[in-house]
Amino acid sequence: MALIIDFIDETSEMKEADLNLVEKILNFASEKLGIENGSEVSVTFVTNERIQEINREYRDKDQPTDVISFAMEELGDDEIAINGLDIPRMLGDIIISVPKIQEQAMEYGHSFERELAFLAVHSLLHLLGYDHMTEEDEKEMFGLQRDILDEYGLTR
Repeated sequence: MALIIDFIDETSEMKEADLNLVEKILNFASEKLGIENGSEVSVTFVTNERIQEINREYRDKDQPTDVISFAMEELGDDEIAINGLDIPRMLGDIIISVPKIQEQAMEYGHSFERELAFLAVHSLLHLLGYDHMTEEDEKEMFGLQRDILDEYGLTR
């Protein structure tokens, strides 16, 4: 057993092959990163309008974006960690804009599949606490993304 992935396609545009790719690349990444088997993540595919609503509501940015991650392991002010219980690790939610996958694939000159996999891995790393707020953090995160995608066979 690898990751448990719950897919939701609000756009009805994603093909079975797209979902299989996301499942395979996330499992490949989770194995490489040492994520426990049985850990859970949800992946939702949305329109630009929907991701803009989410971006506005949760990040105070009134514009569409390509992907948003909601990590479940980040503790809020009034929350405490629950350790030692025999429950699956819930990594969080990944929300991806399907139109942004298409736009950015064209913009960067690579396939829809490469962009989809990039966004999925990028978001998974965010769920694990990686970020790109500083130059050093960006180097680490983007290097890891590139290594995962290259090893998987999805080079630019």
